[in-house]
Amino acid sequence: MTTQLDRARGRDPRRTTPPEATSAGERGWAPAEHAARTPEGRTRRSGAITSRRHALRYAAVMALLGSLSLFFTLGILGYGNPMPFGSSGYWLIAQMRVETLLIIGVVTFCQAMATVAFQTATNNRIITPSIMGFESLYIAIQTGAVFFFGIAGVTMLTGLPQFLMQAAAMVLFATILYSWLLSGRFSNIHIMLLVGVVIGGGLGSLSTFMQRVLTPSEFDVLTARLFGNIGNGRAEYLPYAIPIALLAGGVLWWRARRLNVVALGRNTADNLGVNHKREVMFILLLVSVLMAMSTSLVGPMTFLGFLVATLAYQFADTYSHRMLFPMAMLIGYTVLAGAYFIMRNVFYAEGAVTLIIELLGGIVFLIVLMRKGRL
Repeated sequence: MTTQLDRARGRDPRRTTPPEATSAGERGWAPAEHAARTPEGRTRRSGAITSRRHALRYAAVMALLGSLSLFFTLGILGYGNPMPFGSSGYWLIAQMRVETLLIIGVVTFCQAMATVAFQTATNNRIITPSIMGFESLYIAIQTGAVFFFGIAGVTMLTGLPQFLMQAAAMVLFATILYSWLLSGRFSNIHIMLLVGVVIGGGLGSLSTFMQRVLTPSEFDVLTARLFGNIGNGRAEYLPYAIPIALLAGGVLWWRARRLNVVALGRNTADNLGVNHKREVMFILLLVSVLMAMSTSLVGPMTFLGFLVATLAYQFADTYSHRMLFPMAMLIGYTVLAGAYFIMRNVFYAEGAVTLIIELLGGIVFLIVLMRKGRL
């Protein structure tokens, strides 16, 4: 009976593939592989890598970034070294420069992981973790030390205990904000972001007031601490900053599949069995740890995270965070190491990499904003 009905409806009873799968250009129905052919004849899949061309492009971009990273790394280690190559003096200077590379690596790792995860949690690819007031709190702490203790206040905030204190203050500030606004009566991430903006603006205004009453010499010393500067990082911070950053970043990497689900939105995540609010609070806690490490180590870098995350989205073209994270980190390292190399060897201002970062990040931000037409 089934065979006669199939023939009456124009179906072949021996066919196991639905006719609609081959009616338009023999699409090759294969639900196990989630593959289909586009009208142009290209095979496209629904996974993180959608086609062979996509895979080749991702690999090519990663290879190019890896080559540029290696080039700038060797340039920082060897270019301008006054000692003969291979001598003990040459390796001594190169070893000192390794500390700079480690600081660059920690900063880019923290900024890349934190920004991509934060934008996933907030479902917005424009804002960055700096909107929560991390940098404003850092500036307020530095300005307050100089305001109350004079120039000696800068040295009072230099050292391992002070570094850990600043990082702990930022994490505590963020944790209180998240737990208050995401678990309270409102439980709205947009309200949390607005409160973070208001608090950051208030801290910025307080810092500006204190800076206006400083003497010119105190203000000059303070200004060097208020910009992102690779020279602010010290080797004694690294044994603590590296494990903390790796632990927080490793947890984000381990929970990358949950991040993929969170990126779908609250309703979809809840329907798929993921507690969206709990996941967002946990992600924001890890983001605060990463941002605290980066900001306490070198100071504010407002546009670095936005720059690397935006370029990673553009070049990776995938939803998978296990593909976005490595590309964002490589882009960040290439940009920051390249900026340091150029400022050090061309303009002889090796610490002021923020100038290039802010310029490039600001241009990319304006381009993205004008293309989207909204925040």
